Amino acid sequence: MSATGPLIDEAEGKRFVQPFEGGEVFCDYASRGEVRALLHVEADPDLRGSGAAGQFMAALVEHGRAHGLTFTPVCGYAVAWFRRHPDAADVLA
Repeated sequence: MSATGPLIDEAEGKRFVQPFEGGEVFCDYASRGEVRALLHVEADPDLRGSGAAGQFMAALVEHGRAHGLTFTPVCGYAVAWFRRHPDAADVLA
């Protein structure tokens, strides 16, 4: 499953969103300065098991690096993803 567009920060709704073929993946967050607490990552049902959420997380890390953001994973999926990707530790708060 491939992304059909870039990751978007919907700052007013405190949500990162990325479109994919067949749906979207999003992450609700809370913010304090340049730190984003990743509260809930969810993929549309048609995307589950396709790897889209992992691609979304990789795009989120790149977004953080590009915009000087750091992340505190709260959601179980985000916590597990960062454990499996120690190369992304530079964006952890």
